[in-house]
Amino acid sequence: MSKDEKKNRSQAKSGTLDKVEPGGESGPLDDRNEYEQRLNSLPAEQKEFAEQSTQFADLCQYFSQQRMDIPTSIVERVRNVSKPPVKDRIRAMKDINRELMEYLNDFGQDPGIRQ
Repeated sequence: MSKDEKKNRSQAKSGTLDKVEPGGESGPLDDRNEYEQRLNSLPAEQKEFAEQSTQFADLCQYFSQQRMDIPTSIVERVRNVSKPPVKDRIRAMKDINRELMEYLNDFGQDPGIRQ
């Protein structure tokens, strides 16, 4: 492979990655208004999936801050979310989010070890 081919190839890869970097087309948003605008510009199914995915991300962040592990059964289910059609993905994410909330509720009611 020539130097020019290598250069073009690495530029294409970095160009794709630039989209998800801060400030990129699909990068993280700190401005809630901009987030809402992007969300509202999506088709209905994609918007609902994005909302459910955002709720899942928020829950994951909470688990991380509390130094809690997400149950392995849920991790396994998340791995398979990308396979079915969008409507089924939405349903799966809603179920996963509900189960995580129930888990947090149950975890909060745990009396702990008594001596």
